[in-house]
Amino acid sequence: VQLQASGGGLVQAGGSLRLSCVASGSTFSSYVMGWFRQAPGKEREFVACITWSAGSAYYADSVKGRFTISKNNADNTASLQMNSLKPEDTAVYYCALNKRNYNLEYTFAYDYWGQGTLVTVSS
Repeated sequence: VQLQASGGGLVQAGGSLRLSCVASGSTFSSYVMGWFRQAPGKEREFVACITWSAGSAYYADSVKGRFTISKNNADNTASLQMNSLKPEDTAVYYCALNKRNYNLEYTFAYDYWGQGTLVTVSS
């Protein structure tokens, strides 16, 4: 299984970015796709996830109402639309796949990881 994340960049506070993650190498109908982020000097933290089959989405409180996760089964792509970005959203963002559909907010529960894409929000 391979995950390829893209879409990061530099944006001003209040702006928007859209991240994408393409998954390949397996069938993912029973998986959960998650997005995590890691800021300099901090631990990797949960951002959002979506169940591949039903499309149920879950968000960290810090991004609720600003970020939207979605999926496209046709091309095995999950996206993270990030609006109203804040400087504290600055981090490397990672997509990951969870095969077990539980412990969705925990990094240890994810089996495959993408390479990360840097998001920088300037004030």
